[in-house]
Amino acid sequence: MKKILSVTVLLGMICFQSLAQSTGTHNGHKWVDLGLSVKWATCNIGALTPGGYGNYYAWGEMSVKSDYSITNSASYGKEDWGDISGDPGRDAARAQWGGKWRLPTKSEFQELIGNSTWTWTTQNGHSGYLVTSDKNGQTIFLPAAGWRLGNESGYVGSYGSYWSSSPGEEYAFDACGLFFFEGYRNVSLDSRRYGRSMRPVLGE
Repeated sequence: MKKILSVTVLLGMICFQSLAQSTGTHNGHKWVDLGLSVKWATCNIGALTPGGYGNYYAWGEMSVKSDYSITNSASYGKEDWGDISGDPGRDAARAQWGGKWRLPTKSEFQELIGNSTWTWTTQNGHSGYLVTSDKNGQTIFLPAAGWRLGNESGYVGSYGSYWSSSPGEEYAFDACGLFFFEGYRNVSLDSRRYGRSMRPVLGE
């Protein structure tokens, strides 16, 4: 009986340690280990819950705006802008959250798509994708917060758009992002002037 009890306690400790190692907090913000190359934040920048939309940022910019346009874009047409991941003057994740937080790269978004199961659902009244890791079963929720262009919002609740840190490879007018709606998700290019969601990652 004592041996059975000891084994049960040991297994419980192992499961607790495994769970504890899969989640954590860095610089005041929660992360989840999906078994991938980086740990993913549980919330968008500016959101208080995983289902919250959070703030919208143009690519390479540090703060929200009332108008998102070519004329006030900091990065549109700037050919000398490379990958901005971890740059405190261009990466809103690093600027807002500090520590080792940064924007995900194009390849890290592709890794997320290729190694997880995506289920369209609702959290806190907001639609989006529950992303479940094929590696360890841990999850994050990405709300469909739409986008901002000019002084208007578009497709809030049905379309998700998240900036990566990676610029377009041929033109200085676009950058890579994660784009999705129910039944579709992909990493592609779009204009840097748009205000989009940002979901930080934690990496070296």
